Amino acid sequence: MRTILSFVFLVIFNFGFSQEKFDVATVEKFQKELNIEYADAKTSPLDANDLKVFKSLDFFPIDKKFFVLAKLVRTENEKPFKMKTSTDRKPLYVKYGEVHFAIDGKSFHLNVYKNIEFSKKKGFEDYLFLPFSDLTSGKESYIGGRYIDLRTPKGNVIAIDFNTSYNPYCAYSHRYSCPIVPLENDLNIEIKAGVKKFND
Repeated sequence: MRTILSFVFLVIFNFGFSQEKFDVATVEKFQKELNIEYADAKTSPLDANDLKVFKSLDFFPIDKKFFVLAKLVRTENEKPFKMKTSTDRKPLYVKYGEVHFAIDGKSFHLNVYKNIEFSKKKGFEDYLFLPFSDLTSGKESYIGGRYIDLRTPKGNVIAIDFNTSYNPYCAYSHRYSCPIVPLENDLNIEIKAGVKKFND
């Protein structure tokens, strides 16, 4: 059973993390390179039949509204826990902190996590994992929610670009084991940004 971890490496190396300023070109590059990865049999999570006819993922229109500068509130002394996944696998994560931000004048917050095993790898000590679901989940976007990859900022402000949110591999095949979005990371707003659900 392959895991989502391999995809995390692809996202990091090819697309990078959210930028400090909104940049359409960065999002367009993210989309282009994501499509390249999915079209390549060596790196694609798609099943063989889907790969044969694959042309492009479906994305929401790029929208600056969904690029936010959030306040990162560090939560100290958190204990590692086994995060539920789509299989029996339960990788160790720890809650790193909370991100607080506003969209359309409404305030929201999400928990950000650190994968214990992944953070031990050289160069990825500051990697943060942001899973979320929203009011588009199960409708326009994948029912299981989406992910965003971040790096720990130097200060207490972190840029989050929902335009670069992507689906877990489980959205494309049952061969994978993917973290399940925690209930506390369900947003009461439509995040019409990032990758849409597959085979709509």
